Amino acid sequence: MSNLVYKLNPMPPAIPQDKLDRLTKLETATIGHFYHFGFATPAIQPVLRGKVVAATVATLAIPGLDSTLLHHCLSQCGPGYFLAVDRLGDTKYACWGGGVTRMAAMIGLAGGCVDGPHTDTLEIEEQDFPMWSRGPSPVTTRLYNTGGGFNVPVSIGGAAVLPGYAVLADDCGVLFIAPEDLDAVIAEGELKTERGRVNEAKITAGTHLGEMSGASKMVQAKLDG
Repeated sequence: MSNLVYKLNPMPPAIPQDKLDRLTKLETATIGHFYHFGFATPAIQPVLRGKVVAATVATLAIPGLDSTLLHHCLSQCGPGYFLAVDRLGDTKYACWGGGVTRMAAMIGLAGGCVDGPHTDTLEIEEQDFPMWSRGPSPVTTRLYNTGGGFNVPVSIGGAAVLPGYAVLADDCGVLFIAPEDLDAVIAEGELKTERGRVNEAKITAGTHLGEMSGASKMVQAKLDG
């Protein structure tokens, strides 16, 4: 019966740091031009602006009013990991607040994401901790010992996430990338980033966007037809 209450799996292997270093130089919005998987709903937003995290994902699933397993499993995470918390549909009770943030910062967790609300925004700011959620709530969880899962498949803002995925989180949102896609996503992201720099310079120099993208030519062709 206990395995039906708590499902606890080991931490996933860390993604090589050189790949994470390359990933952190990209933007979720750049990858969004060509990759269609793993994007959390835009309702999940950064608590602190200007934070960029690229890390290996550990996952947690906990039911509405109960954060027992979060308190227990947080100690198993550490530097280089990002904890993604599935709230199993709850959007009222905040499981992540000042105490959890202080612990996460103390162990060197790279960041966190909750598919639900957070609380204690000022304490998150004081700890300068990279955090994403659906917004603040004054109603918090308790230690009811009802169960949950650690490093199990989860859903974060509509994105299917497995432990060991890569995450890129920034001001535009949160993206989870399967390890088998990571090399290709990074390579294409770097290519589009460089193209973006070139195009930005052209616009600054006076080129009109519609001319550069071809949109004006398409519109004119319709008008002429």
